[in-house]
Amino acid sequence: MLREKLQHHTIILASGSPRRQYFFNELDIDFSIDVRPVHEVYDNHLKKSEITEYLSKLKASAFTDLKENDILITSDTIVWKDGKAIEKAKDEAEAKEMLRNLSGEMHEVFTSVCFTGKHFQKVVSDSTKVWFKELSEEEISYYITTYQPYDKAGSYGVQEWLGYIGIEKLEGSYFNVMGLPTRLVYKTLIEISEG
Repeated sequence: MLREKLQHHTIILASGSPRRQYFFNELDIDFSIDVRPVHEVYDNHLKKSEITEYLSKLKASAFTDLKENDILITSDTIVWKDGKAIEKAKDEAEAKEMLRNLSGEMHEVFTSVCFTGKHFQKVVSDSTKVWFKELSEEEISYYITTYQPYDKAGSYGVQEWLGYIGIEKLEGSYFNVMGLPTRLVYKTLIEISEG
């Protein structure tokens, strides 16, 4: 259905994330991947979805050569807790510290997706609340050693072992926590295709 509606557009996914690529395949979208480096820095006054909106637009700014029917899709996800963003861990020690911080607590996951064409730009955002059980040091160490979650905001994947054993409750979209609010992506692409 979406494939037909987008047949006159070229979809470019600017993400190296295997999870986002998987979602685009599952949504039955023809797309190509083009990832361009940007320096992901934002002002400290930005909060919650303001950060992900800014970064998803920043990633789009690397593409100055879009053609008439191109739709570029960029996105960003952060974990938000105690008034600050938790991004990706640089090493094992930082990953352990992040998971200790999330243990037994609620945090929020924010994802923004930016749709950019030659003559338009639209950003949609979603948030999900996640509650973790108390995680033991043994569980934290096992997860980090086995799954190496350094490419994930907050150092965990909801779809991996830690999500299975650690998440007590979710409020909002599960797929948003995985890194893409799929229903919003679908809805927005339908709207763009219908002009």
